[in-house]
Amino acid sequence: MKSLQELLTLLHKPQRIVITHHYNPDADALGSSLGLYHYLQQKGHQCQVISPNEVPDFIHWMPAYENVLVFEKETERANAKLHEADIVFCLDFNHASRTKIMEAVLNQFQGIKVMIDHHLYPDDKFQFGLSLPNKSSTCEMIYDFINLADDNHLISLEIAKCLYAGLMTDTGSFKFPATTASCHLMVADLMQKGLLPAEIHSAVFDTYAENRLRFLGYVLAEKMIIMPELHASIIAISKNEMNKYMLQSGDTEGIVNFPLSMKNIIFSTFISERDNEVRMSFRSKGNLDVNEFARNHFEGGGHVNASGGKSIITLDATIEKLKQVLTDNKSNLQSCYNELV
Repeated sequence: MKSLQELLTLLHKPQRIVITHHYNPDADALGSSLGLYHYLQQKGHQCQVISPNEVPDFIHWMPAYENVLVFEKETERANAKLHEADIVFCLDFNHASRTKIMEAVLNQFQGIKVMIDHHLYPDDKFQFGLSLPNKSSTCEMIYDFINLADDNHLISLEIAKCLYAGLMTDTGSFKFPATTASCHLMVADLMQKGLLPAEIHSAVFDTYAENRLRFLGYVLAEKMIIMPELHASIIAISKNEMNKYMLQSGDTEGIVNFPLSMKNIIFSTFISERDNEVRMSFRSKGNLDVNEFARNHFEGGGHVNASGGKSIITLDATIEKLKQVLTDNKSNLQSCYNELV
């Protein structure tokens, strides 16, 4: 895989570019996509952002969101854009399977594929790219990419808003270990360009619907299982419960983090029942590696302290399997906990 520095030569002349991200986009996926979109548009390229599926409501405010094509709904138009494209930027994922319904079309794409991502174990099917698991977010990597091209002066307020949103959310509002000095230097630079962080925080976190807040109360009061001897927590939600509260895409975002606010909990899992599978989100504190945990037991992966997984057995069977796996890992959980106290 060639470096992004070498890619810059290709970008000296106008290109037809598609930018895409993983299935079920979050603020980092969409923020990096639209941040790059605004930048490349300024450079004279023809750009189209394609999201594999619907974008959650809480990030619809991002500048140029209205120009995003949703592959799941507008498949014919999206395929036409991909067919015309010279370059496809693949952001916030390192394997085409993470796009689910776009996997086949990305694998068949005959143009240049570029990966910019911060997850472990990248695929080798990209001609250009960079995968840096130590980076806080893909938004930070897009910021670095713009600077690599010596184009910091082109970072507009629109770009700043998009990139800050992904940086803020992927660092847990700057409290996760991935928050480095470079993150704060980036924020300082974006603020000098007119960014108001409080506005972005409010746009992301202060737009809950009543049903979402009532759902959160129900989850914390009735559905949170605490396993104190394992320093672990499990929250599992059935499809019927999600339907009862009329949840939309993105409404469960961040719930997995709440149990970690308890001083004795270092491992948290949020499990949700979907039509064809059970989805799992894992979070941890300290050196507890949920990436390896997800890869070894639940067909997933991600980062050391934040990963995802899935299960094709029933919700109840998944909960029991998780409890058993946690019990089997009791010594490691205790060891990681002892390091923190």
